[in-house]
Amino acid sequence: MAENAAGFSDLNQDKYDKDELKIICLGDSAVGKSKLMERFLMQVYHSKDLSTYALTLYKYPTTVDGKTILVDFWDTAGQEKFQSMHPSYYHKAHACIMVFDIQRKITYKNLGNWYKELREYRPEIPCILVANKIDADMKVTQKNFSFAKKHGLPFYFVSAADGTNVVKLFRDAIKLALSYKLNSCDFMDEVMRELENFDMDKKDDYSDKEDDSLKEDKIKKT
Repeated sequence: MAENAAGFSDLNQDKYDKDELKIICLGDSAVGKSKLMERFLMQVYHSKDLSTYALTLYKYPTTVDGKTILVDFWDTAGQEKFQSMHPSYYHKAHACIMVFDIQRKITYKNLGNWYKELREYRPEIPCILVANKIDADMKVTQKNFSFAKKHGLPFYFVSAADGTNVVKLFRDAIKLALSYKLNSCDFMDEVMRELENFDMDKKDDYSDKEDDSLKEDKIKKT
């Protein structure tokens, strides 16, 4: 997947350590991830198609407990057709919305693959499971989907077409993401911070050596 997301890792994500939230969406192609975001955000969002990075960002300002927060919703923009995501897609995410299509059983079967990959990179972040397109068959809401219970995930029946439960889904996702960020002790967060600090130390060390080398050259020339 890294080859299909050239430059992805160069995207600056330092802002997610400060005041902004990052919520990612996962699931097979055409399950309705983008439509769900657009239904929720309607006229207040600003989408930014970053084709270089194979993703779309939806920026959404909101207020939680009297505090204004800017949320970035990350959409896969077709990258999911490779059945895997670039590691940078998961980096610093505070919550995940994982979607399947109730009309296509294969999208439900593939949840295991998506969830496994999510937990490889983000072991602790809250994940919400979403059954989309229930407007096509409301009887599906009477069925038992064991995946959510097996993994202890909040589960929502929604419809991007008519808006059923969409607002509740995203508002709850924002609350879970904020709670995680404020109370996080995720081991992977610590690992990534250490790696970033290590890279910065290497760059500083290289810069110092380069300066010393230039000074030596000047001395030799004089």
